[in-house]
This record gives sequence, C-alpha cells and structure tokens, in this order.
Amino acid sequence: MSHLTGDPKRHDLSSFKDSITGSCLCGSITVTINDNLFTEPRGHFCHCENCRKATGSVVATNLNIEEEKVDIKDRDGTLKLYADKATKSGNPIYRYFCAVDGNPIFSKVDFMPGEVTISMGCMPVIPKPEMASFAAHRHPWFVEPDGIKAYRTIRGEETMDE
Repeated sequence: MSHLTGDPKRHDLSSFKDSITGSCLCGSITVTINDNLFTEPRGHFCHCENCRKATGSVVATNLNIEEEKVDIKDRDGTLKLYADKATKSGNPIYRYFCAVDGNPIFSKVDFMPGEVTISMGCMPVIPKPEMASFAAHRHPWFVEPDGIKAYRTIRGEETMDE
C-alpha cells in the first residue's frame, strides 16, 4: 500500500533527468514532460482565485513549458475543456481537466502561443517553484519557500518588494 501514499521523498530525482510522467486520479489521462525539471527552480505558484478554485487548494502549482516538450495521452477520452473568462485581463484561460475525476491537467492562453501550463499536482514530484503570481492574493498564513520571486498579480509586473 505504500505506493499509494504519493510520498514525493521516495523518488530519486535523477530518475527524472530526461522526463517525468504523471496522471489524473483515474489514470485515464497521462502527462509526460520531456525535460529535466530538477536542475534549478522551475514553475510557479498561482494564488489567483480562479486557480485556487480550479485546483481546490490554497495555491496552484504550475509549470509553463513549450508544447513540443509535453505529451498528453487521453486513453479514455475524458479530457474536457472549460473556457475560464473571469480573468484579470478579460482574455480566457482554457482549462483542461479530467471529466471523470475532476483533476486539472493543463491550461492554455492565447497570448502565449506554443506554450502550455501544466498543473503539477498530477506529477509524482514537483520542482521547487521559481516564482509566484497573484502573491497579493495569497492567504496571510501561507509561507512560500525562500528565494521565490513574488509578483503582486501577473508575472513580469510589480513584485511584492516594490
């Protein structure tokens, strides 16, 4: 039964030097990222209300990456799309999820062609994030790891230190 606990500490990170594969809860959808994510901090936390709702958590753990480095298999045809139009910019976020278990899988936005945002909760282990977006919206008790660049809202704009 110990394999069901999902303890990320049981993984040797060197086994993911070429790729990492995760899945939704029911196993219908698998996501393989063909890149080494563990040589430096990668990905980001998102504290916006929509990402919190989509993940059902205090924060979303995401990774923006080139689409050609990602292989998504939808074995049972359960991958569905929700066009989230209630965004800061008014531009939709296309959120893909498993229709059987509700797991968020990935999202896309029109202003980042050729990139995909992977919902990292489906992975067996997650790299330390390099940044946080919508940090002004994080819960006051949430403590992010040291060294993360925290943007008040959108990445690339004003940071919490400014």
